Amino acid sequence: MNLGMFFYFKKITVYNKERVPKDKPVLILGNHQNGLIDPLLVAVRFKRFFYFLTRAGVFTKPLLAKLFHVFQMLPVYRIRDGWGNLTNNNAIFENCTKLLSRGETVVIFPEGGHDLRRTVRPLSKGFTRIVLDTLEKHPKTDLQLIPMGLNYESPLKFPDSASIYFGEPVNAKDFYTGERNKDVVQLKSRIQSELSELTANIPIDNYAETLSKLEALNVDFLKPQAVNACIKNDFKAPVTKPKDSFVAIKKFFRFLLICNFIMPYAVWKYYAQPKIKELEFVATFRFAVTIVLGPLWLLLTALVVGLFFGFYIALAYVLASLAVVLLAVKL
Repeated sequence: MNLGMFFYFKKITVYNKERVPKDKPVLILGNHQNGLIDPLLVAVRFKRFFYFLTRAGVFTKPLLAKLFHVFQMLPVYRIRDGWGNLTNNNAIFENCTKLLSRGETVVIFPEGGHDLRRTVRPLSKGFTRIVLDTLEKHPKTDLQLIPMGLNYESPLKFPDSASIYFGEPVNAKDFYTGERNKDVVQLKSRIQSELSELTANIPIDNYAETLSKLEALNVDFLKPQAVNACIKNDFKAPVTKPKDSFVAIKKFFRFLLICNFIMPYAVWKYYAQPKIKELEFVATFRFAVTIVLGPLWLLLTALVVGLFFGFYIALAYVLASLAVVLLAVKL
């Protein structure tokens, strides 16, 4: 997965990674824009093993469900999944409580769903239940809450770039008074505020107009603090993206990339992409096609080249193909 991310993204930058404790139970709370790419990005950038709470809707197919369980992804049910399924969350939340009491790390996206819009949506209270249940049942647990902001340059395009920002650890015990309703409100308010600073957070009112102005200014969405300051200061002194260079060369190598991987490209363009109903899953499915069909196609074509021209020509073809991929993605 890490190798796949390297070839898929132009750049992935993680800020303040050291803020995630290595020897304490941690609940990471992030915004959720980009389908399954969000948890995968977090997973491949850390050596510590994470458990992920994931919406139950993606577990409907048995094969995918088994794969997600291997990756320690736990299903969470929402009202849209049916009222009868909500009771299944009791066992999941209990499991999270036990994991945290043992010093593990759990990742949850408390907005309750994904949305490509660059805004932090109201948080659901599911994460507060996990926090408060953990402290009630295991009061000695030194639970740390880590806000995390995921930002993408352009999630619908390839290649994309991403930045991950971690906020200061929040000691969960500071929000545990025994008054459940009050604790829930304060926890949600604090995490909402933290995520709004770690993410390019465009107010939902006049969203389209504000986004249009920011795009016209060519702001760098990978720097959320600068974007938020630009909005707050009435679009003055924006921090713009680095000037795009080598445009013609990049187009050339991306054309070569398509030609060389014509079968995976055709599967993506004419079979997989038209079936995607939610735009938030465009990057997820494109990444899946890339890491599965890309290496298979390269191996197959290398075998054909080897049969006709010999081993060394096939090896040269593979190395040249990888060079084309790197130049097309990283330039």
